[in-house]
Amino acid sequence: MSTSAVRRSDGRPGALWAAPALVYFALFAVVPMALVVVLSFCRWNGLGTPSFAGTRNWSRLFDDPQLGQSLRLSVLLTTVTWAVQTLICLPLGVWCAGHQRGRAVLSTLFFVPLLMSSAAVALLFSALLDPNFGLAHTIGPWLGIDDGNFIGDPDFALWTVMAVVSWQFVPFHTLLYQAAARQVPVQLYEAATIDGAGRPRQFFSVTLPQLRNTVVTSSVLMLVGSLTYFDIVLILTNGGPGTSTRILPLHMYQTGFSSFDMGYASVLALILLIAGTTLSLLVVRVTGFRRMASQREGL
Repeated sequence: MSTSAVRRSDGRPGALWAAPALVYFALFAVVPMALVVVLSFCRWNGLGTPSFAGTRNWSRLFDDPQLGQSLRLSVLLTTVTWAVQTLICLPLGVWCAGHQRGRAVLSTLFFVPLLMSSAAVALLFSALLDPNFGLAHTIGPWLGIDDGNFIGDPDFALWTVMAVVSWQFVPFHTLLYQAAARQVPVQLYEAATIDGAGRPRQFFSVTLPQLRNTVVTSSVLMLVGSLTYFDIVLILTNGGPGTSTRILPLHMYQTGFSSFDMGYASVLALILLIAGTTLSLLVVRVTGFRRMASQREGL
């Protein structure tokens, strides 16, 4: 690899730096997506050879009574978990970046959920939320649910799932905000202190503007991740009671692996792909992320 290929004359990294990522993306994203597109025009139960079905799978979208509800539940879960996680992670990440006494110990405890797999989290909360012997049996009456059956009540099941999902991913996004908050130049806080700004004013006038890139990055990860999230829902409620927690990714999974209708499940997967990509581009567009200049000196 020549030096000119790696580094251009203006000091910016050459295109070859992106080659490993592009190869990885092509093998594990572009090729599978292309296969899903092909499969969406086929009839296949997971065994044997797929047969061409034309646009039959796509036309079924208009006759699927579950699709509208699943999409609405997915949007609700995505919106609520994004709002809850952002409101918790941003101030918590800024606090973890400080020098308070006991911060290191508490920060370690905050990050424990990040070390657990989604299956472990779902099994843990299945035990805690069991209305017979779980913690829910005790705290349920305090919250107005006399039998403590949070995940068995159609009015509370989805909100319970939102709380569990938010609990699992708060540490990850807190870590992002903590790392970003530590990069804010201390001179800005010194200047704000000289100007008489208190802690709240420093947060809104110095910290928050400096974290705008991280806010956008974290929001995109939360929104796209929540839109495609389903494993905790699968283990915790399996879409129930009834269809009250059957979000779109779970609807796709059950269509493909319970009903063995891989063709229509591929259509639902593509709907999720389009929705996630559109949402990501919309966030970037609305926040003006494309116009943000690099903060690296000279780039």
